[in-house]
Amino acid sequence: MNAGQVSAKADQLGRKADDSDVLDHAVRVGLVAYGTVHLLIAWLAAQLALGDGAGSASGSGALSELAQKPFGLVLLWIVGLGFYALVAWQLIEAALGHRDEDGAKRLFYRAKSVGKAIIYGVLGTSALKIAIGSGGAGGDDTDTLTSRLMAMPFGSWLVAAVGVGVLVVAGAHVYKGFTEDFRDELKVKGQTGNSGRLYRGLGRVGYVAKGAALAVVGGLFVYAAWTHDPEDSGGLDQALKTVLEQPFGAPLLLLIAAGLACYGLFCFAWARHLDR
Repeated sequence: MNAGQVSAKADQLGRKADDSDVLDHAVRVGLVAYGTVHLLIAWLAAQLALGDGAGSASGSGALSELAQKPFGLVLLWIVGLGFYALVAWQLIEAALGHRDEDGAKRLFYRAKSVGKAIIYGVLGTSALKIAIGSGGAGGDDTDTLTSRLMAMPFGSWLVAAVGVGVLVVAGAHVYKGFTEDFRDELKVKGQTGNSGRLYRGLGRVGYVAKGAALAVVGGLFVYAAWTHDPEDSGGLDQALKTVLEQPFGAPLLLLIAAGLACYGLFCFAWARHLDR
């Protein structure tokens, strides 16, 4: 089989995956799971702003919170499997997708799909670990990660690279929110009419708020690299607590919580009007 035949076969497989109703339904479940996690993070962030810091306002913290709800374990299994459906979707995109792009741009989008698959995989694994009773209390492991990176040759540079990478992702979220670039992910019906305007508004606010929260996470990693202290880094929970410590921190944190809730609701709209 020559290179042309391999390319044609890959294109055929990609189109078959794009037309799969089964994958469509699985991805929708995953997006609902993703939206649910963001709504829980928003709730925990709001509780933190109002003086209740008992929970961890992070992905794992949100999943731990979900476990405490009625039918929580059943929901965790659904959420976990939903995230694995998103992993499958992004891996297919990484291997066969983005066929409308060429050269370096296609490689960039495929690499982005790999990154999304990793994030979804971590959340899915956390959900299933908590569901079977082996998950922790929902705290982030960023201190441990940063300590391990610091112990490596050029460790501070590696930590700084992680921080810069997170800042790039944060900037991409903010850009996507302001430009409404996310509209490509919705079918036309999800972009037009009164409901379409609502969905676009949720997307704009949600992406910008999520970008702002991620920017603080990235900043903490860069600061940890600068001070050579792993304890200065932190995940989303630590980032939101850092926001709270600033002047007017509580109102600002409530705004971020509202924005994250908007992102969660947008994920529901995305699931309903999914355009792969």
